[in-house]
Amino acid sequence: MSNSKLPALDPALALAILRVALGALFLSTFFENLGKELYTAKGYAGLIHYYIQYGHAPALWKQVMGLMAAHAAIAGPMQAVLESSLGILLIIGLLSRPAALVAFGFLTGLWLSEWGIGWYWELLMPMIVAVSVALGPSGERAAVDVALARRWPQLPI
Repeated sequence: MSNSKLPALDPALALAILRVALGALFLSTFFENLGKELYTAKGYAGLIHYYIQYGHAPALWKQVMGLMAAHAAIAGPMQAVLESSLGILLIIGLLSRPAALVAFGFLTGLWLSEWGIGWYWELLMPMIVAVSVALGPSGERAAVDVALARRWPQLPI
């Protein structure tokens, strides 16, 4: 028997794979929600009211959700733009770390909104991936950020 080890992935490549997977999650969620008409005023407000009624989010967060539901005609399309933009940015690796940080914040809000409704780990795992991508060198491999950093090394990306 050989005493050889399995080859290990370069950490930057591993994070790039996670970055692309997180982007794919956001983009697929965007298309799924678009098909369910959850970005329309009626669909968005209905979903938020469901979270408020059945979820166990803190009272302050439920007030924030109520404000979003009251402005669903604006909030729904804004969420559509956010989800699709994060998906594209993460997949192509443009502004990878800031996009991952925004994704972490968005997922954290969603996690609070779904508290007591969904499985806790369902959103915790993408949150962990997002914070890992935000803190690590995820834009150093297979990313537009690589070309930008070569052209403008002073950019903090």
